[in-house]
Amino acid sequence: MNYSIKNEKSQCPTQRKIAIVHDFLLYFGGAEKVLSDIAEMFPDAPIYTLLYDEKNMSHLFPAKRVRTSFLQKWPRWIRTHHRWLLPFYGTAVETFDLRDYDVIISSSGAWSKGIVTRLHTKHIAYIHSPMRYVWDENEHYLQRIIQQKNGFCARLFLSYLRVWDHQAAQRPDALVANSVYTRQRIEKYYRRNAEVIYPGVSPTAYAKQEKGGQDKKDGEKYFLIISRLSCYKNVALAIETCNKLQLPLIVIGEGDEKKNLEKLAGPTIQMMGWVDEEKKWSYISGARAMLFPVEDDFGIVCVEALSAGIPVVALNRGGAKEIVENGVTGELFDAPTVEMMADGMRRFLEKEGQYDPATMQKKAQQFSRDIFCGSLQKIIDNNTQCDERDCRTP
Repeated sequence: MNYSIKNEKSQCPTQRKIAIVHDFLLYFGGAEKVLSDIAEMFPDAPIYTLLYDEKNMSHLFPAKRVRTSFLQKWPRWIRTHHRWLLPFYGTAVETFDLRDYDVIISSSGAWSKGIVTRLHTKHIAYIHSPMRYVWDENEHYLQRIIQQKNGFCARLFLSYLRVWDHQAAQRPDALVANSVYTRQRIEKYYRRNAEVIYPGVSPTAYAKQEKGGQDKKDGEKYFLIISRLSCYKNVALAIETCNKLQLPLIVIGEGDEKKNLEKLAGPTIQMMGWVDEEKKWSYISGARAMLFPVEDDFGIVCVEALSAGIPVVALNRGGAKEIVENGVTGELFDAPTVEMMADGMRRFLEKEGQYDPATMQKKAQQFSRDIFCGSLQKIIDNNTQCDERDCRTP
């Protein structure tokens, strides 16, 4: 059974086959939260992905619903080294056989927008970010590779990826951005317009949580970070700042930088790894503030914190600027340095207790799941007009 779209203008009911495409299903983050909402909107649509970790993701995305690329058949020791597979991702996503589908919804942080579809198949791409390591983070990424003595080859390869990424972004019929910041980057790098639909946070997710959190040190309240532990997320900045100020910080997340961050962490820092949703919301509700030290495309954890009446201390760049109102729902600091972040936390500590939970929760309502689903459905309907070529009566 497939999702049914009815075109009101033509009054022509259609039964369209829908598929969803997502880059990777390896661990749960903000992009996967958006994917789960899309998957709930279309419960019968299969999910295509490059790589799938059944152990980590089957509770949200059952294996029977997931279709993987040829990379999934490669030995596990290769699949776990994602950088080694970088040359193959573009080819892998282009080899998905999507001929049987009328509508494709891709959830793309890099690769999924590059799928190849039939002429009359409608492709709506929800863009979490243009490919960071070939655009904004190009030189930073190169510096890490140059240390491996592959600098010249890496520059040539990243130049090729920029061309691929730009061309892939021309394939969807419509682009949707997760923030105004992402829309601006899409316009700059892809030369295309995109409509903004903010990711949604369901109010029922935190309504049942009790204040207090878990595993506090000696009953002391803590600051909190929930993030993938990758270089660009800048978790090291928050750890260094809390080390300097001797403030308790709990870090929830997994990633390539975990070992380095554990070495950096002082006695006031707790590294928790990933936790389930119930524990996550408990940690959020018990935090003094959520820390967000990265120039990111949106920042769904900021909305989750505000949903629970918890203020946010964030870098005054990227999507956080669209979520956090300085001095009202948190504090913004202007540069990713220990000194500037420490100043932002100092301002927070001076005002702690003055932030109004009702005001924060009202702000979070602008990013509701109902608004997200309704807006995305409208875009899908507008791009799936029924005509004589592809109208199918059930």
